[in-house]
Amino acid sequence: MTVPVPVNVHGTAIVIGTTGLLFTGPSGAGKSMAALHCMTEARARGLFSALVSDDQTLVSVEGGRLIARAPVSIAGLAELRGAGIVSAGTIEAAVLHRAIRPIAPPFAERLAPEGETVEVLPGHALPLTRLPLAAGCTAFSLLAAIYPEITGT
Repeated sequence: MTVPVPVNVHGTAIVIGTTGLLFTGPSGAGKSMAALHCMTEARARGLFSALVSDDQTLVSVEGGRLIARAPVSIAGLAELRGAGIVSAGTIEAAVLHRAIRPIAPPFAERLAPEGETVEVLPGHALPLTRLPLAAGCTAFSLLAAIYPEITGT
């Protein structure tokens, strides 16, 4: 199924290296904070990282791949709940490879379901990773441990 017109999806999209990540979840779940933290940590380790879009991401299907872009009105901006709007280094578009869902304690389940996916657009799903946000753990370190290809190792 091809989606020629972009659909506005509630989520934050970033790129680390060449991996496109879509942070999903309800409002206030920590999507923006986790995504921006991952970007900052990746840059500190010498990796490319950029914001595609925060909070509202235009997603379309091109060549069978999910492509993320920012609405013009919010391009280059991210909202940090309680702190305000900040500018962030951006990239115009990215192929999405994986969805990330920040999860705050207490954690209802000990283990996430194996092979979990999230349908981003009708007929187009991404593998889903639940990202526990707990004291002492950084979002990027957890992602890098689960997906070493993000760091190129």
